[in-house]
Amino acid sequence: MSQWVALLIAMSAVCAVVVTVVVLKQRTIGEDDDPSETPDVIEYMTMMIGVIYAIVLGLAIAGVWEGRGAAQADALAEAQALHEVKARVQVYPAAVRDRVRADVDAYARFVADEEWTYMRDHGALAPEGTALLDRLRADVTQVEPATDLAAQAYQPVVDEVAAVDQARAARGQNAGSTMGGIVWFGLVVGALVTVGLIFVLQIRRSPRELLLAGLFSALIAFLLFLIWDLDAPFGSGLAVSADVFRDLVLTS
Repeated sequence: MSQWVALLIAMSAVCAVVVTVVVLKQRTIGEDDDPSETPDVIEYMTMMIGVIYAIVLGLAIAGVWEGRGAAQADALAEAQALHEVKARVQVYPAAVRDRVRADVDAYARFVADEEWTYMRDHGALAPEGTALLDRLRADVTQVEPATDLAAQAYQPVVDEVAAVDQARAARGQNAGSTMGGIVWFGLVVGALVTVGLIFVLQIRRSPRELLLAGLFSALIAFLLFLIWDLDAPFGSGLAVSADVFRDLVLTS
């Protein structure tokens, strides 16, 4: 089952629950009940709680979106540095050049094909990727430049490998969830309270009121799903793609 199908089912279920509760609650109200008798203080508190929760949702969405953007930037920087390594070793002897490029391809292929899945499942970098990067670093730093042109390219190549390592470390820090459990507790409890306040306002069973109640609860469910999906930058759904390694490194 895809995440979007699960989202559709969850939103439909929330709507059905809210509408069902409203209908059942309405059956227990007498004919002489007047919805206009809702105290003003309740309407004010309901409005304030809704505004506060909307601000919290906005901050949460902004935070996870910023984390996704940082993860995407780190992946692009890592792939670009690998591409530069392959390009700059052009002046090396053929044997050294081919070995370094083979190391770069092996590392990029592992990251794109295996480590992305590993990060999604474990929230951390794979040890095999670290070993492949160490091998690339060793092959680059142990080169003895034979010409002036190779000597001039040596330090830039070493610097690019260091940039790969730095971007990889940043990618590892973003591999897990960006929001703590206490934040999720607040979001879920806030959603329950906000949706629950619908029943305090004494809404009737008119099609307009039931539609608004269902749409409001479905919107809350969608926003929580969006935060959950963006909370793992290298997960699935709207996650950062590994195609940048294939496009910049493996096809060059």
